[in-house]
Amino acid sequence: MAAQEVRCFARSLPCTPSRIEVFDLLSGAPSKSALKRADVVLLGGSGEHSVVRGGPWLSRALDTIAELYVKSRPTFASCWGFQAMAQALGGTVVTDRDRAEVGTAWVELTHEGEADPVFGPLGKRFRVPIGHEDVVTEIPEGARLLASSDLVENQAFVFAGKPIYATQFHPELNRADLVARLTKYTEYLPLTGHKSIKEFEDNTPETPESESILSRFLEEVLGD
Repeated sequence: MAAQEVRCFARSLPCTPSRIEVFDLLSGAPSKSALKRADVVLLGGSGEHSVVRGGPWLSRALDTIAELYVKSRPTFASCWGFQAMAQALGGTVVTDRDRAEVGTAWVELTHEGEADPVFGPLGKRFRVPIGHEDVVTEIPEGARLLASSDLVENQAFVFAGKPIYATQFHPELNRADLVARLTKYTEYLPLTGHKSIKEFEDNTPETPESESILSRFLEEVLGD
């Protein structure tokens, strides 16, 4: 799934996969020179790691994320990255299986979202690919809430005056990617409300609005 994640981000940005330099935060912290030479930093979430459960690697990862904020580095964080960004900068994350969302979900823009150059063109309400059981219950100070779902209020935010966006959902995934991801993590199938991968696939729609977010993010933070 790590390799799939790179392909998904590359398609959505769009760029070739070779343009994405991968660094595994479980192995330590990337060098300052690596972060400086990057056009943008992507914080994904293709594995089963948890900000709440943590691990010996987590504090280093959160320090790196806080540094991205301090330096105002163009950054997009999805799923685990969204939760880690919130935690690193003073927000709150909890595990809440009653508010788990796996599959596709409807999200609705806030007033801030409707006015945002990246999210505003999406329309008031749209579907997104999603998969999580950890929930951001409080976003960091200085973050503007952009979107909410019926189950989870905090679905996307941007920091005022900084080129940093974060989403609980996966704008890098399309329908086929989402099915492939769930095929790998079948223990989450019951959370979708379906009895088989085939049933899930048959009832999973495309999410074109969500898929347009990353390319518009690049335009916003890097210009033409």
